[in-house]
Amino acid sequence: MELTYPADAEEFREEVRAWLRANLPNGWFDPEFELSADDRRKFNESWPAKLYDGGWICATWPREYGGKGLSVMQGVVLSEEFAAAKAPMRADFFGDTLVGPTILQWGTEEQKKEFLPKILRGETRWCQGFSEPNSGSDLASLKTTAVLDGDEWVINGQKVWTTGGHHADYCFLLTRTDPTVPKHKGISYLLVPMRQAGVEVRGIVQPDGTAEFCEVFFTDARCPKDNVVGGVNNGWQVANSTLAFERGMSTTTGYRRFEEEYKMMRTRALANGAIEDPLIRQRLVRYYTKIQILRINGFRSLTATLNKSKDPGVAALGASNKMFWSEMHREAMELALDIFGTDSVLVDVGADLASWPGTAREKRRAGYPVSPMMSAFFFSRSETIWGGTSQIQRNIVAERVLGLPKEPKAAGS
Repeated sequence: MELTYPADAEEFREEVRAWLRANLPNGWFDPEFELSADDRRKFNESWPAKLYDGGWICATWPREYGGKGLSVMQGVVLSEEFAAAKAPMRADFFGDTLVGPTILQWGTEEQKKEFLPKILRGETRWCQGFSEPNSGSDLASLKTTAVLDGDEWVINGQKVWTTGGHHADYCFLLTRTDPTVPKHKGISYLLVPMRQAGVEVRGIVQPDGTAEFCEVFFTDARCPKDNVVGGVNNGWQVANSTLAFERGMSTTTGYRRFEEEYKMMRTRALANGAIEDPLIRQRLVRYYTKIQILRINGFRSLTATLNKSKDPGVAALGASNKMFWSEMHREAMELALDIFGTDSVLVDVGADLASWPGTAREKRRAGYPVSPMMSAFFFSRSETIWGGTSQIQRNIVAERVLGLPKEPKAAGS
């Protein structure tokens, strides 16, 4: 496994670093730097425009669709430097990380010219219409239908856990377009306008009062005939590409937030004496070891991508890595609670808790009594579910890598 980056990639690294130093707020790289709430709001409002002007949004996309045409290595370096600087990089996660790359791989030239520039410029927001009330892990059993009526698809059904559905302009939607063939064969991947009379979005209110997850109901909603990505009844294969982009993102940078958490745990354990507990020490070392495994596996995935490897074992790295880090992090957050003790449940007891990594603090409803660490703990429970449950990842590894027989089906299914 080669860990030395080529000279041109390191030259590009200096270009990215120089841009970040010139465009991030003064003092950003100081250890004690922290934006006030008002300054954070102003930064969040102005930063996407700076990213666009710099050409960093979707920079690996071809130039004809608005990207910089970066190589794989340049894209990796770009992600690494933004992660190291803790600088936001995405405009719309669902647009530029999921459906955008899917359209690049599977879309027609007309679809690329229609949708990609709008994603890049931040003119459209997207949501993902995969899961249904009775079709989660067994996604191929979905019931939402699309029937062709002249030049339009007529859509009926329901989706659930649709993050950001109330804000989205479009939904990349899995629908059943042929009920007469095996379930995996009759699914199509549609790009559906959300702002129409046949679409109803209902927020699923969480304990903190937010409703980021939504239910979406389609009642004779319509979608242009040409908005099928990858061909009619080929949606299952296209959807797996989308999920691969989700599971494989941040290959060489994803470990960083866990490393930051590890350092905070270790510092607190040294300060409060928890480090004297041999079980705490063992669990800390186990977490550190797993972080390094995740980092190394990231480089394995990168090397396989550069070498265009077709080894099924390498191809399944995305599934195994997602299962690995999500279960690792769930255990790590349990360790964090044991180290921080009662402080972990108190709101804003100190800088280390108030800045706990991976916490959507800005989205937390004012006055809701949950500490940043507890918010991160709760979120870690969901990480083994979204992007494909751990059970599904195990099936992928078992069937595609180990060659084990497929899981037996229940009678009549």
